[in-house]
Amino acid sequence: MDETVVKSLYTPNCQQEAINLLSKFAANLPGIIFQVLQQQDGSVLVLYVSSGCEYLYEVEPEALQADFRVIYNLIHPQDMKAFTESIAVCCNTVTPWHWEGRIITPSGKLKWIQGTSQPERQEEGAVLWNGFVLDITDRKQAEEKLQGSEARYKAILDAIPDLMFRISRDAEYLDLKSEGANITLSREEIVGKHVQELLPSDVAAISLEAIAKTLDSGTLQTCEYQLTTPLGVRDYEARLVVSGEDEVLAIVRDITERKQGEIALQNLAQKFAKAFSCSPDSITISTLQEGRFIEVNDSFVELSGYERDEAIGKTSFELNLWVDDRDRLNLLQELQSTGVVRNLEVEFQQKLGKIITTLLSAEVIDLDGVPCILAVHHDITERKQVEAQFRLAAQRDRLLAETLVRIRSSLNLEEILQTTVTEVRQFLQTDRVFIALNNTKLGIRTLAESVDPKYPSVLGWSTNDEAYLQEVRNLLKDNLVRVVEDITEMSVSPKVQAHCRKFQTQASLAVPIMLGNELFGALIANECSGSRHWQPIEIDLLKQMSEQVAIAIQQSKIYQKLAELNTNLEHQVEERTSQLQQKMQEVEKLHRVKDVVLHTVAHDLRTSVMGNLMVLKNLLNQGMGSREAGEQGAGGKGEELITNAPCPIPNPQSPILVSRSIIERMIQGNDRQLAMINSLLEINSGEKPGMDLKPEPVDFSILLGKIFAQLQPMLTQNQATLKNLLPADLPLVMVDTSRLDKFLAHLLTHSLQNNPPGLNFILSATVEGGMLRTQIQDDGVVMSKLECDRLFDLHVRDPQDCCSTSIGLKMYLCRKFIQSHGGEIGVISNRKRGLTFWFTLPLATSSTTNRP
Repeated sequence: MDETVVKSLYTPNCQQEAINLLSKFAANLPGIIFQVLQQQDGSVLVLYVSSGCEYLYEVEPEALQADFRVIYNLIHPQDMKAFTESIAVCCNTVTPWHWEGRIITPSGKLKWIQGTSQPERQEEGAVLWNGFVLDITDRKQAEEKLQGSEARYKAILDAIPDLMFRISRDAEYLDLKSEGANITLSREEIVGKHVQELLPSDVAAISLEAIAKTLDSGTLQTCEYQLTTPLGVRDYEARLVVSGEDEVLAIVRDITERKQGEIALQNLAQKFAKAFSCSPDSITISTLQEGRFIEVNDSFVELSGYERDEAIGKTSFELNLWVDDRDRLNLLQELQSTGVVRNLEVEFQQKLGKIITTLLSAEVIDLDGVPCILAVHHDITERKQVEAQFRLAAQRDRLLAETLVRIRSSLNLEEILQTTVTEVRQFLQTDRVFIALNNTKLGIRTLAESVDPKYPSVLGWSTNDEAYLQEVRNLLKDNLVRVVEDITEMSVSPKVQAHCRKFQTQASLAVPIMLGNELFGALIANECSGSRHWQPIEIDLLKQMSEQVAIAIQQSKIYQKLAELNTNLEHQVEERTSQLQQKMQEVEKLHRVKDVVLHTVAHDLRTSVMGNLMVLKNLLNQGMGSREAGEQGAGGKGEELITNAPCPIPNPQSPILVSRSIIERMIQGNDRQLAMINSLLEINSGEKPGMDLKPEPVDFSILLGKIFAQLQPMLTQNQATLKNLLPADLPLVMVDTSRLDKFLAHLLTHSLQNNPPGLNFILSATVEGGMLRTQIQDDGVVMSKLECDRLFDLHVRDPQDCCSTSIGLKMYLCRKFIQSHGGEIGVISNRKRGLTFWFTLPLATSSTTNRP
């Protein structure tokens, strides 16, 4: 197919279904699709003609493309004049061309055909004809039969959905057939009216001309026009034939969909042609059976190296494009099963022999009845090369990282060196890798080696030949990498050549191992099977590995020195340890003395305070019975006085008049002192290592419900409420249940004592990172960040009572309780109102829950 044909049939940004649509349309149409270019000088070039030419004209498309005048030899002599006149009118006016006439095929068949075309004036003055020719022989024969039988005529008319009119020469509507047609006027509104009364002036003019031409020529006349209808602007085709003396029959058909299809098809073809030619990816059209190329785009030429004329007509096998012939077999199998292939990775060979990798997407299409493959090739060669480089770099980095880890974690130099040569050989895929030691006294000897069993080993080889040693040192002098791709091209002494022959070395890559400015040895890779081009990434690997080996050697030497130092340090450590143990025993004795003193003093204080409390409370209770006497003795002012009996004369046996409020304050003071003594004892026990806790797995939701039920009287006394939002499905928690109630009471007491009555609490919990986080939020007063940070410290004072330390002691004990369980505790001051206490406890594990 000519490239200009492809450009006219396909347009840019088109889906590959475009070519399917065009081919199927041409294959199933009982006629011909053509494209003809009439140049400015009058010459005619047939750009395209579909395969229907063989059926309709009995002429090969190639013959018609070679000489379009073949058509003139087929046209019936009686229809030749109308044909040439219609062509001439269309050329002069560049209006749509429609013609019907008869042809006589080479086999002698008489056929009626209908030609339709839309000429387009080109910029250079030429006229491009895009159109099609239909075989209307059957329709013509049907029309002749209709004229011979009125009954059949009426039946056929009723079956035709087209609108039909009988019109006189004077353009008056004589009759109509409107059944099945989309018409808004009734029969009475049309019959007897003139064409100009019902149709727009331009359409009426076309109709008058067509009526006159039909009656004058006696031949079928066709005209197209547009009308505005309730459904919008519609396209119509009117076919006029002589139906009687001075009257014509006009068959009007709605061709809106056909016109829209023609425009869409033309636009689609133009878009596909541009997409085909401008695509950055290689696009080819080849036969399904042979793989013979029918069309290729410019990107294929650039990708394959074959010019377009070299590829068209040749098969992919003739061009030797497939690296593996099985790839095309796999492609055909996939196309036969699914009809489409997407992103199949395939290797192709360019004209100059270079192998490229592409992603092949293909689909089976029908082109003039021939199954073809529309294929798109996306070149990913560079991407594959980059991916390969990334893989090598990743392997190199992994090898370096693992070597560095071994060097840092192991002090076995022999093991490190052996693993290094093994993994380097695996990375390089070479025949031999070894590490050689350079020693001024011992000469050169091999420390570690990894070698293919097919080739001789150099492990254990050594030499003291000073001339040989000096030559090898010179090859690696100045810390340079020695790269030899072919030993035979290297200029060395006979001794070195003999050494290479002995160990079958064909190519070599050597990197010095430097300890400071001293040449310790070399890391060497050998290729024994032939010459080799060493890649930069391989050279870089050996250089970095030699640095890591140097670090390992230095580390080994440092370790030897450290071992000597450690021997001396062990004796010093033993002496210091003995001294520390003696000091610790002394400290333990002091702690025992402190505990005895603390408990003794606390016992005495507790006894005194508790005795005072008993006396004061008893005195307070006894004074309740003499309230009236107290009020009278106080002058009726309502102040309570505690007396045993009214006695105005003071003496040793006389009752002492004491205010009730004073006794209550004395009781409160003794309560605070007793709470402080208890807290000091708790702190002392908590500071000891190994706090006596007995954590066990419990259902936290049920446990808290029971504890807060016990604390309800305290909440009721302070008019406080508690909203429990704990989920019922909380996991088991490890906690000492005997101390948890006191811990929670401390937290609630802090909020209740620092807020007026009516406080509201909200209890919630969530699981976070293997811990259960519990929150107790209130709507009381807020605290500053500094107060929040110091709340759980040992010396934090009660903000409401600067003379009390009991609250601070309790909050300190709360933190010790949670920390002893391995959790954390804190307080958050909310932005608007209230505080949120939070603490975490560990979840119970399977080992803890199964513990007896």
